[in-house]
Amino acid sequence: MFDINTVEIQWGGRTLKLETGKVARQADGAVMATYGETVVLCAVTAAKSVKEGQDFFPLTVHYQEKFSAAGRIPGGFFKRERGATEHETLTSRLIDRPLRPLFPEGFYNEINVIAQVLSYDGENEADMVAMVAASAALTLSGVPFMGPIAAARVGFVEGEYILNPTKTQIAEGRLDLVVAGTHDAVMMVESEAKELSEDEMLGAVMFAHRGIQPVIDAIIDLAEKAAKEPWELKIADDSAMLATIKKAVGKDITAAYKLTQKSERQQALADAKAKLKPMFADKDSSTQQKAGKLFKKLEGEIVRGAILKDGSRIDGRDTRTVRPIVSEVGLLPRTHGSALFTRGETQAIVTTTLGTSDAEQMIDGLDGLRYERFMLHYNFPPYSVGEVGRFGAPGRREVGHGKLAWRAVHPMLPSKEDFPYTVRVLSDITESNGSSSMATVCGASLALMDAGVPLIRPVAGIAMGLILEGKKFAVLSDILGDEDHLGDMDFKVAGTSEGVTALQIDIKIAGITEEIMKVALAQAKEGRAHILGEMAKALDTTRTEMSAHAPRIESFQIDKSKIRDVIGTGGKILREIVATTGAKVNIDDGGTVKISSSDPAQIDAAEAWVLGIVEEPEVGKIYTGKVVSMVDFGAFVNFMGARDGLVHISEIKNERVAVVKDVLNEGQQVKVKVLGIDDRGKVRLSMRLVDQDTGEEIADTRPPREGGDDRAPRSDRGPRRDGDRGPRRDGGRDDRGPRRDSGRDGGRDDRGPRSDRAPDRAPREERAPRSEDGEGGSLPDFLTGGKD
Repeated sequence: MFDINTVEIQWGGRTLKLETGKVARQADGAVMATYGETVVLCAVTAAKSVKEGQDFFPLTVHYQEKFSAAGRIPGGFFKRERGATEHETLTSRLIDRPLRPLFPEGFYNEINVIAQVLSYDGENEADMVAMVAASAALTLSGVPFMGPIAAARVGFVEGEYILNPTKTQIAEGRLDLVVAGTHDAVMMVESEAKELSEDEMLGAVMFAHRGIQPVIDAIIDLAEKAAKEPWELKIADDSAMLATIKKAVGKDITAAYKLTQKSERQQALADAKAKLKPMFADKDSSTQQKAGKLFKKLEGEIVRGAILKDGSRIDGRDTRTVRPIVSEVGLLPRTHGSALFTRGETQAIVTTTLGTSDAEQMIDGLDGLRYERFMLHYNFPPYSVGEVGRFGAPGRREVGHGKLAWRAVHPMLPSKEDFPYTVRVLSDITESNGSSSMATVCGASLALMDAGVPLIRPVAGIAMGLILEGKKFAVLSDILGDEDHLGDMDFKVAGTSEGVTALQIDIKIAGITEEIMKVALAQAKEGRAHILGEMAKALDTTRTEMSAHAPRIESFQIDKSKIRDVIGTGGKILREIVATTGAKVNIDDGGTVKISSSDPAQIDAAEAWVLGIVEEPEVGKIYTGKVVSMVDFGAFVNFMGARDGLVHISEIKNERVAVVKDVLNEGQQVKVKVLGIDDRGKVRLSMRLVDQDTGEEIADTRPPREGGDDRAPRSDRGPRRDGDRGPRRDGGRDDRGPRRDSGRDGGRDDRGPRSDRAPDRAPREERAPRSEDGEGGSLPDFLTGGKD
């Protein structure tokens, strides 16, 4: 039933297996790729004809992670995979970018590439496996694909490059770089780095390119066994039509590209295109569409030729000059941090918002639930390019540009321990004519510093372009939008004065060489240094004071055993702290307490409350407390968080107190001194030793009791308030039985010594003699028979 073909290689210390012929056999090409225990199925289907009127290449890549691949059930109400997550969108773009340039010009058949993660081992990233599977499936499908390509991830740990590192190695290292390429050249680069030098970045790219060669060879081996017949592609010869168009409007296009203002240039090009229309008015729609494509091709030839011939660019700059830059900070009064970054005709308003850990983004993926404390969002409204268009939720491009800026800034953020805030950066592009993503990087750096976020160093970004004809090439700094569209490369570099933090390369031709990348990196470093200098004119260091509207966060550590005391039963105490003080209080499982509020007084009150709960009472120290309950023998006072202590009736005042409620009320605030703490943690307090008005300690003027006990002698205590107690129901003390009335002479001499009496205790004073009628006796009449 199955015609299975398999290829296996050892790659990066693990086995890579490519299999076809068993699954998804109705697709034009399908490959099951296994790396370690990560398995990805990629299926390719292609339309056999072109839709009428279509003049572009509709390639669509979908990457999907199945939660079952990691043995998990999706969260949420629906409990199934739904719309693409940010990671899935970014991976789809990652696969698309190196594939798209490898289809021939003029091929407009729709193609779907669908990659699904079926198994995930937690160590081998599925995105790399999906890129390899997509390349293999396209190679087998027979569509005109000038591949194969392969991709690899590179880490950099202790000065050594690592091919396909584990997640642990990436976290420990200084680089997370993905490279895709053909046998001969690099096609795509995406990376985040911790200030690597240009030479180290270039070395990583070339290390990855060498590392993917065995995979390309394996795909070719599989294609030799199982590839379908290649499609026959007919490309029409349009040279005659191109010559006609050039003769008609070539000079107009040349003149238009001498205009430095974007709007004027676009109007001149529109006029040239309108001049061309009558020439093809009587032709069919397909011919008219072809004329429009050739007009665009002629634009490219004119612009590229001028740059290669004399280095003359569209706006009159040379190949190295960066457009004029104006930076402003603090322009929005209620935001926590804001910046306006303008470079030529590209402009971004960037804001920073600070929040507590409650505002962290929850991300549910194959690796489980995690929380992200830094977010960077990029918006590109149609008015930024003077157009009418869709406005709403971000598309794939917006997500990708935002993530690139995120990677550039992220390595320079302080640690969570040093800066415990959740940070959101929002970039709204208000004008665009070249590299709005790099304007976002520059604006984000300024807005973060304006908000008081202590960046390690400011970050700037620059976009480079390439014009390549044969062996001649020119690298352009700070490219315009038209130079991007008509050029052969989009090469974006972001970093600090000390090194590169992000590198993204997209190639529109069959690849670039190491020499070109080396020139581009060196030229980008020069441009980045210039941009950093211009940014420093607005703000060169982080502000020491945050906005008055930003929350303040104080964090400190408490003992883990005290967490339950702070939270209370069902969160009762924690809710009371929040409700009373107005500050937010969060406690993690490690005992880190974070208190946040825009009002410093609220933070101080909540911090004092929490510390009062976890602090151990100190003997001899004076505290302010609240009477929470009263009993006959004293009052219980809450004096330290949830900690209560007993003020004995004899410690309320120096003079005798008969009834506690006569001198105290529940809820009354009092000042107490800690007298002692017993082995069970019970605390004895005193009010009489503290001045209740000033809180100052008062000298103890009460004479000490004989024997060293600080209690007053019994003769000072007065009569019992409850009268005679009567006999003990439990048989008296120890095993002595009820007291016998042996008369005054017998007294208590026949009872023996008290077993519980301290040896150094002073003897009781002699009691008054009993009266003849038994008054004052210890037994009631019904036991003695004294009365009927």
